[in-house]
Amino acid sequence: MCFNQCARCLGVCLCVLAALCITANTLLFFPNGETKPASDQRLSRFVSFFSGILGGGLLIFLPGIVFLGLEREDCCGCCGNHNCGKRCAMLSSTLAALIGIAGSGYCVTVAALGLAEGPLCQNSQHQWHYPFANTEAKYLLDSSSWSKCIEPKNIVEWNITLFSILLVLGAIEFILCLVQIINGLLGGVCGYCCNRQQQYDC
Repeated sequence: MCFNQCARCLGVCLCVLAALCITANTLLFFPNGETKPASDQRLSRFVSFFSGILGGGLLIFLPGIVFLGLEREDCCGCCGNHNCGKRCAMLSSTLAALIGIAGSGYCVTVAALGLAEGPLCQNSQHQWHYPFANTEAKYLLDSSSWSKCIEPKNIVEWNITLFSILLVLGAIEFILCLVQIINGLLGGVCGYCCNRQQQYDC
């Protein structure tokens, strides 16, 4: 197995997932494409935690870009030893993966909390509150209870869909960063393959 090719593939996947997380989190600010809830500060508290923009987005772009550049990185040649430099670069990529794990973990945690609490919405008495906050997320399986939210329209479906997307994407990012930690350790300890014609062994 060529460790740098695996890292490059992981880097591409992470960058795509990060872009999707940023998009999903941005959409949470505009229920049904409307700007009024955001301008009136009538959004779920967990939307403003920017879990998809910061955690699943920017903090994932960093390791993604690092993984993409591993093929050219050699730790400045590691005092003239090309093989040593490549192995050093692979080992150092695990640090970037740890940052990715922290970011994706934050994304997953906030998304789960957002799903558990449910959206901020207006009920039939024109009161704004969190009607599902104390339901232990049972409302997720009881669509008949969603009618408690009158405004914004379809806010329950909107929040469930986007927070679920963030939860899944964050979990995938977490797994991919974990895979790169293993890949980086194997690449650093057991060798580094630059291309199909050249391979370094222990």
